[in-house]
Amino acid sequence: MIAALETRTALSPLRLALRVDAVVTGANGVAYLAAATVLDDVLGPTAGFLRAIGVFLLVFTAGVWAVSVPDRPAPAAVDAVVLANVVWVGASVALVLTEWQHLTTVGVVWVLLQAVVVGAFAAAQGWALTRR
Repeated sequence: MIAALETRTALSPLRLALRVDAVVTGANGVAYLAAATVLDDVLGPTAGFLRAIGVFLLVFTAGVWAVSVPDRPAPAAVDAVVLANVVWVGASVALVLTEWQHLTTVGVVWVLLQAVVVGAFAAAQGWALTRR
C-alpha cells in the first residue's frame, strides 16, 4: 500500500520539469507586475511593457501547470510548451540584438540569462518527454 502511494505522489521527471518551469515563470510574472516601476529603471523597458510581460508570464504559468497535472502529460501539449520556450529564447535574443526596447547593461544580462534558463527548461522538458 505504501509503495503504491509513493508511486502516485512522486512526480515524473517530465512533470517535475514542467512544474519547475511554471514556478519560476510565475515568480517572474509576479515580480514584473509588482515591481514594474522599479524594474523599468534597472532593466530598461517601460513599466507598461514589463507589466504586459508579467501578465503573459502568469497566463503561460497557468498553461504549463495545467499541462503538468495529468500523470502522463499529453505529448502534444508538452511539445507546445517546449516550442513556446524556444520561441521565448529566440525573442529574447532578438530583443537584445534589435534594441526594440531600451535595455540597460543589467537588462541585457537579465534577458540573456532568462533565455539560458528558459532554453534549459525546453531541453529538460524535451528530454523528459522522450524518456517517459
